Formats: sequence, C-alpha cells, structure tokens
Amino acid sequence: MALTQLDVNAALIVIDLQQGIVNLPVASPAAPVVEKAAAIARAFRETKRPVVLVNVDAGAPGRTDSGVPQVPQDPAFKSFVPELEQVPTDHVVTKKRWGAFQTTDLDRHLRGLNVEQIVILGIATSIGVESTARYASELGYNVVLVTDAMADLNADAHHNSITRIFPRLGETTSTAELLAKIG
Repeated sequence: MALTQLDVNAALIVIDLQQGIVNLPVASPAAPVVEKAAAIARAFRETKRPVVLVNVDAGAPGRTDSGVPQVPQDPAFKSFVPELEQVPTDHVVTKKRWGAFQTTDLDRHLRGLNVEQIVILGIATSIGVESTARYASELGYNVVLVTDAMADLNADAHHNSITRIFPRLGETTSTAELLAKIG
C-alpha cells in the first residue's frame, strides 16, 4: 500500500453504498465500510473535491450460469445509506452494469472537471469496484483503491481483487493514509 500523492482535483467514487447492497450478506461487516466511506466523502467535500455516489438499479442483460441478474425495483433498494450525507453537489450515477462508466455520463462528468485521479471504494470489491477500476484504468485515470473501505459477498474474491488485480490497476491505500494526505 503506497499512495504517492493525492491530486488537488482527485474525485471520490463511492460504489453501491445503497440500502439494498449494504444489507446483503457480505463476507465482512458492511458497517465499517460505510463509516470509512462517509469520513472520506466528508473530507473530499471539505476540500472542494468532487464526490460521485454510484448506485445500481439493473443488471446487464444476457444469460449467465447464475441466471439473469434481478435487481429489486423497490425505490428503497437504491437509496444511498444516510451515513454518506448526500449533498446537492454530489454527482449521482445510476448504473445498469457492474461498472460505473459503461452506459453512464461518468467519464464526461469527470473530464469536464479536469479530473485525472479517482479514488474508489465501496461494495462489492470484485464486482462494482473492480469493474469501475478496470474501466477507469483503461480510460487513463490515475486510480486509487481504498482497500479497507471495501467489502465483498465472497472473501476469496475480495482477497483476489485486492492482492492480485488492484496493484495492476492503480495504487492501493488505507482510509487512514488517504485522510492523512487530504488537506
């Protein structure tokens, strides 16, 4: 874990910290992830850095071995957890795929703000977080992954993403290290 620097124009991307996702049976408790995400979001807002809140309300079409993804249509499912303290300046992205870039305005929004570095955290590590990080890396963003502010449905998948995939996509860091660089 080594975050070399936090850019002045870095943006925070919070993946799927919504009621329906944080209440799923994740491999490690979701509450610490939400707490850390909320602290980081507050710090980004205080330093006038962009905050992007991402939720999911559909799955990619197509057949899979696990079946066609079903996302509940109850509006409460996609409501952000209150701990994030959403404010009007937060950019909201509702995704219909695993990653936050595909079929959304996220890249255009970030480019319009001259963002070159993105900080990603959320649930699930091996799904929404990893997919967003992969696409961001391919788009040329400097990617930072806050590994202690993530959880997954599967402990092995979480470990694989953090130890094998993320070091190839960007820099990994902890909440404490990131907060120490904000200022």
